[in-house]
This record gives sequence, structure tokens and C-alpha cells, in this order.
Amino acid sequence: MTSPTNFDPSSSIKTLPGMSHRFHSLPDTAERFGINLDDLPFSLRPILEGIARNVGKNGITVEQLQALGNWPAHQGKEPVEIPFTAGRVIMHDLSGTPAIVDFAAMRSAVQRMGLNPAIIEPLVRADLVIDHTVTMDNTGSPASLRINSELEAARNKERYAFLKWGAQAFNTIRIIPPQTGIVHQVNLEYLAQGYLVQGNGEQDGLMIPDTLIGMDSHTPMANALGIVGWGVGGIEAGASMLGQPMEMLAPEVIGVELTGALREGVTATDLVLTITEMLRKYPRGVVGKFVEYVGEGSANLSLPDRATIANMSPEYGATMGFFPFDEIAADYMKATGRDGDLPLAYYQAQNMAWKAGQKLPRYTDLLHLDLSTVKPSVAGPKRPQDRLPLGDIGKVFQQAATAGSRTPEEVTVTPVKADEAGIFQSLPERTLKDGDIVIAAITACTNTSNPGLLIAAGLLAKKANQLGMKVPDGVKTSMAPGSPVATDFLTKAGLQEHLDALGFNTAGYGCTTCVGNSGPLAPSIEAALRDHDIIVSSVLSGNRNFEGRVHPDVDTNFLMSPPLVVAMAIAGNVNIDVIKEPLGKDAQGNDVFLKDIWPSNAEITKTMHECMDPKAFRETYENSLAGPESWQKLESPTGPVYQWDEKSSYIQEISFFDGFALETPQDSLNNISDARMLVMCDDNTTTDHISPVSRIRPDSAPGQYLMSIGVDANDLTSLGARRGNHHVMLRSIFGNVKARNLMLPGTTGAVTNYYNANGDAEKMSIYDAASRYQQEGTPSVVFGGKLYGTGSSRDWAAKGPALLGVKAIIAESFERIHKSNLVGMGVLPLQLPEGVTLGSLNLDGSETFDLAGIDRLEPRGSVQLTIKRKDGSTEQHKLLSRVDTSSELEQIRHKGILPMVLRDIIAANS
Repeated sequence: MTSPTNFDPSSSIKTLPGMSHRFHSLPDTAERFGINLDDLPFSLRPILEGIARNVGKNGITVEQLQALGNWPAHQGKEPVEIPFTAGRVIMHDLSGTPAIVDFAAMRSAVQRMGLNPAIIEPLVRADLVIDHTVTMDNTGSPASLRINSELEAARNKERYAFLKWGAQAFNTIRIIPPQTGIVHQVNLEYLAQGYLVQGNGEQDGLMIPDTLIGMDSHTPMANALGIVGWGVGGIEAGASMLGQPMEMLAPEVIGVELTGALREGVTATDLVLTITEMLRKYPRGVVGKFVEYVGEGSANLSLPDRATIANMSPEYGATMGFFPFDEIAADYMKATGRDGDLPLAYYQAQNMAWKAGQKLPRYTDLLHLDLSTVKPSVAGPKRPQDRLPLGDIGKVFQQAATAGSRTPEEVTVTPVKADEAGIFQSLPERTLKDGDIVIAAITACTNTSNPGLLIAAGLLAKKANQLGMKVPDGVKTSMAPGSPVATDFLTKAGLQEHLDALGFNTAGYGCTTCVGNSGPLAPSIEAALRDHDIIVSSVLSGNRNFEGRVHPDVDTNFLMSPPLVVAMAIAGNVNIDVIKEPLGKDAQGNDVFLKDIWPSNAEITKTMHECMDPKAFRETYENSLAGPESWQKLESPTGPVYQWDEKSSYIQEISFFDGFALETPQDSLNNISDARMLVMCDDNTTTDHISPVSRIRPDSAPGQYLMSIGVDANDLTSLGARRGNHHVMLRSIFGNVKARNLMLPGTTGAVTNYYNANGDAEKMSIYDAASRYQQEGTPSVVFGGKLYGTGSSRDWAAKGPALLGVKAIIAESFERIHKSNLVGMGVLPLQLPEGVTLGSLNLDGSETFDLAGIDRLEPRGSVQLTIKRKDGSTEQHKLLSRVDTSSELEQIRHKGILPMVLRDIIAANS
């Protein structure tokens, strides 16, 4: 056994048998240190390899290697800190734009200090895929793709020019143009090679596992390929790109042993909704934990099926949903035009590959799922974990629609003529009632990365079309695959024309409806929904259905597989038993049921074999990288330092570094006295509630601000597109139209009570109240319930509160990514003790709060909360600081991770 004092990582370098590729042998290192790799979960082995390979660099020690190697002894239950340095970064334009704004602002700050701005340079390769901006303005038309692409280019000219500047200013950032696809699908089908090379080329360099972090919560989709990676906030990712190792607590790993096979007619979507429900109901929960799928049943899942499961890791709360690399993964690499043999040989040599019949590793806990028990499912109407049997969709809708006291209305919607811009097509007079489907969208990488699901949708559309079935007027149908490859194989199979006939024309290649870019409904429908008490629905193949996310006027949203989206669009209303009742009638007036048009597994498999081509994947992506003509012709600034334009409504120099000093702040760990509550949030407050990305309405605070600086009411675009302008974003915080501030029961949106020094309340916008507190020097806090910050890895959900002066978030529990983002912005996440809930505190917002113990804070230490009520009474509680590691404590000390990294870079270059 090797002594901790004399380990040289280079001594474990070997060459792959029969090849010239060199690698650091993890089995060799494990043997030297007495580590039993077979007991270690597969998802931890690439992390262990990274630690072993980098001992002696960046402060990485043999003790950390031994701590993770001994994981089976403590199974992640003890607070062991380990480093993780990702090999690459992926991001989309909504998260990537503010990240590049941060880098540009750092360069400006360095230049103002008289130093070379080029010292701010990402050290890790990063791919930014522009996918979050295209909107479903025009749908159901052969011209939809062209119209939406043109509108996207026109609206985002300034922002896209900034991204082009970023690509030329920073050597390691590559921009993948609009209409190439969705970042996670592009990564799965093209960017991921199964391994990385450290050093100079494949012959002289060192093969290492492909590892990544992504500025999006669905980054774990890559886990299906045996790639260790997860979503982080843009703040944390930006620091990582600049060379800051990520310090983390060794996680618990929950094994899920899969057995059996899916039954006829059951899809990967049904499976992932079942898993999401199962893991959310798991008593100990999986938030902040790795989930690892093993067992003989995994061999009965295709790689795209595994990707669907891995993609929804954030929906079931896990950091990762990991499948070890195996022959199925290698075959998928080859089927998509890449080398599968080399990564398989590497992972086998490293004891990181799964093989049938092998002994299972040791896990914190081992769960079991028989795939044959999975049934056709949907999820909704408001959370992805709320799975229900397919036949219950009508019953569950009825329960949602009849909650509370309301009198459902039926409204006759006036006809709409097609407009000149091509956004609204003609709509005849129709009746709008409860349960009517107004949006039916095949969307999201979760399901459009799965050829079997898209082909199933196409085959179902073909059968429906041949029977003469139609989608009712007023259902906004759209299809937005995560890659143009989907259009290629659907066209080759002769299925795209049948989808087109039902209104599912390809309308863009991007996230679209899944992230709220569903576009407007017909004006008469939107007016009816605003003016009358009608609860309508959307059906989509997305991964999230939180209130207000898909469309602000659509209250119930159901997640389902692509073929079910087509079927429900034909039905036109969710208030049915889709198993027992007919979807509609054929051309002869006969009832047609779901079973009459549902394709068999044999049909799907046969069609896939006929239309799938590895060459198509490779050629489609290579052709897409040049971008559309509008992208190629777009002029952009040049030079190492961005020239900020005060008149820009999209890009502004963020105020993080105003007054930046080289010295560590002395007041960052001061105790807090007489703080005021800014907002009180309910359970399951999502990052969509905190920082929405929806369309900007003219009557909203961001809309009013933009119009005050000269932006036309028709050009407000979305909050997602404006994330490079903090003046806009700060006015949107907690501004989701469905967000509820419990300080003001019965209200929604960005309003709160401001309390003056005398304790008198005044209702105003959250932005105005926060501004007043900051001007007065009054600290503010936010209270939340369970799972505060669930949902997307939205950096502005942490940036916004921090810049509004919020010092701490006090909640019953936190979702992992958002908790890290808060720390990265210097905001304290504080957790209520067991048995104390937001409800039991009985707060109304009139209280003031003291927080003591911050001045002696330690990782996962305690902070004393004193509640001072208006009647003079007080109450105390001991809070758990969710500043979990020593690295996170340093971030708090520096008032954020980016100021900390900037100080380190300047010190290293002085």
C-alpha cells in the first residue's frame, strides 16, 4: 500500500491495451491505496480518478483521495469535502449571456485597476448553444420555421452580437448558433465523445473521463452516456470556468436496481414520470444525492430511453441520474456518427463500465423498480412529480377546476383573421370552456431526443390523418425538436407530412414551449381567458408544468409523451377518460379511440431501422454549426474589452464590481439586526416564481421601465432575453404572475408590504420596497417553505435578491442548485429546525429579525434567529446554516464567488 507522503500520480500512467492512448490507471491507484473499486458506486469512480490524477495540484491532497476511496465506509453520510474539476462546461444563451456579461464586467474592473484585462480568461472549454430564445409565434404552418427564425434574429440582434463578441474575446468559448438544437440534445448527440484528452493531442495527451457542469438543471441528461456532470448556477459555473475547483460534500448515492422490461405501449416518458413520482415519495428524499441506475433491466432500455430518465433528475430532486457506460452506450455513439469502441475500451480498463451479471456496488440505499409494472402516465396539472394514470387525466382536471368557489363559464370566442406578420392564423368562431386544450406542444430535449417517441408520434399522426381526424380550431399545435436530425428521420420515414397535416409543423429547433416560449394565443382567446373564469389546459412533452411557466393564462398543464400530445390535441379537451372515451370521429362519423391509432412497438422499431442513419447525425451538425444566414451576416464588436452602451436595453455592465477592492470585506460575516421581511414564499417556490423568463407585459414593472427608456411596447420580448440587463431583471424578481407573497394573502405578482421605521405598512412593488430598505440601510430577509428554489438553475433567482439587498433566505428546505447559487452571491441560506415550519412561526411581515452567530460561522454551523413581533414579544430558533463547506464559507466572506475568484486572479498576476 502506498504511503500518503510519496504518491506520484504520473506513476499510475498506462497505455490502453493494443492502442497508443495513455491514461491514469484508476485500478492501479486503487490497489496502491487499498481501495476496493467494486464497492464504490460507478458515479463516484470518475470523480476519484480526477482527484488521483491531480494530487499535488490546486491544493488536492492524498487525504481527499483516501476519503472518497473509503466512501463505502461512510456512504456519504459524514461531511467529507472533496474537490471536483469538470473537464468542460455547457450552457445555453439565457444562462450563458449573463455569464459572459460577468466575465466582461470583470475585464472592465481589471482594466480600471490598470491591469491587463486578458488575465480574465476561462481555463475550461465551454460550449454555448443558443436554444432558449426561439418563440412559438407562428405555428401550424409550412412557414412557421422561417417566420420564427426571422423574428428570433430580429429581436435578438443586439444580444447575439454580444455573444459573437464573447466568442472572439475569450479563447475557450464556442458559440453554437441558433436553430442548431437544444443544448442537452446537442451534447448527447454531438458534443460528447465519451472521453476527453488532457494535454497536447490524442497521442501525447492523457485520456480522461468526460466530465462536465452545465448552466442548466437538465445537464444530467449526459449521465445516460456514463458522463459525470450536473447542473449548477451560472455564478458557480463562471467561477469554475476561471479555474476555481468545486468543493463538495461526498454525496449519498441511491442505487435503483432495474429489472424486467417495459410492456407493449408503455413509453420512456411513462417510465420517467413513474421514477419521478417514486423518488419524490422516497421517505429520505434524493435532493443533493446521486441516483445510480443498475441492474439487468437497464439492458432493456435504449440509450435515448436512459437519456429521458437522466434528463429529469432535477424533477425528482437528484444531482445526477447516472447510468454507467456500457455496450449500449458504445452502440449509441456509433449510431450517432461517433467512435464508441475507444470510450468503451477506456471505461473497461478503468473499471468504470457496467457489464451484465456483475456484483452491485455498495449504496447508501438500494431501491428496486420492475419495468414491467410501469403504466401509461401523465403528470399534472401543476408539478412534474404528480403522476397519474392516463385514464385519470379528466378526473384530476375536474378536481383542480372545482377547487374553491367558482362558476365555470363557457364563452363564444370571436373569429380572428390572419395578421400580416404571419403570427396569428385565422380562427373561426368557437366556444371556449373548462378543460379545452389551447396549447399542444411536442417540445423539450427530454422527449425529442428520443427517436422512438417522435416516430411513435408520427405513426399515430399518420393513422389519425388517414382516418380523416382533425385537431379542433383554437388548439395551438407546435413541434420543436431538439435537433434538425429529427426532421431528417421523420421526413425519410414519410411521417413529417402527417404531423404537418395535424398542425405539428416544425416551428423551430430550441426549447420553446418547455421554457415558456409558447408565444401568444389568438387575441380573442387570450382576452376570453383574462375576462372570464375559464380554466384551460396545455399538453406538452416537456419536463416542467409549474404555474405560469407554459403560458401565463393557462392554469393547468399536463406532461406526457409526444404521441399522447398528438392524441390529446385531437381530443381537444382534457376533461375526458382518454382510455374509455373516443378521441374524436373519423371521416365517416365513427368513434375513434386511442387504441385504434396507437402504434405498436414493432411498427416503431421497424420504422426506426428504416430511417435512422449515423451519417445524418454527423452531417446535420456539421452543416448547422455555420448558423442561419442572419447569424452569418450579423456584425459584432471586437477587442478584448467590451464597450458598454448605456442606451442598450439588453446588455449592461452589472454592478457586482462597483467599488471592488482587493481586500476581503470586513463586514461580510457581521451579525444582522432589525432586518425586515421582503417576501414570504410558500412551499415549492420555484426559480420560475423568483425570476420568471416569460414574456414581458407592458403593464409590468420591467415593461414600464423598458418603455420609459424608449423601447416600443411590441418589442419588450421576454425576461429570459433581457438577463444581460440587471435594471430589467431586478424589477422582475418574485414577479411571476402566479407567485404569491404570503405577506399579502390573496395577491399575486411582485408586490409586498414596506414597513417604515414606525412599523407602518405601505403596499408597493417588491423592487421599490427593496430600494427603500437599501437607501435606509435596513437589511432584508426572505422566508420560504419546503423546497425553496426548486426548478431551473436560474442564476438571477439568486442574483436578484442579492442585488436587492437580501442578506439571508430562511426556509424549511432548499433545492441544491439554488442553495449553491445563493452562497455564490453572498446570501446566507438558513434552514429552519426540524418541527418548525413557516406556518408554525405565524409571521405576517410586521416583525423584525435578528440573526446572531454569523460572526463565528462554520460550515453547517448554527445561527440564532430572534423574531421581534409588533406587540413586543420575542421568539428564538436555532437555524442550520446551509453554508456546507469551507469553500462556501470563503464565498460568503468575499460577498460572492466571483469577487473571490477575481481577487485570486489579480493576486496571481501581480
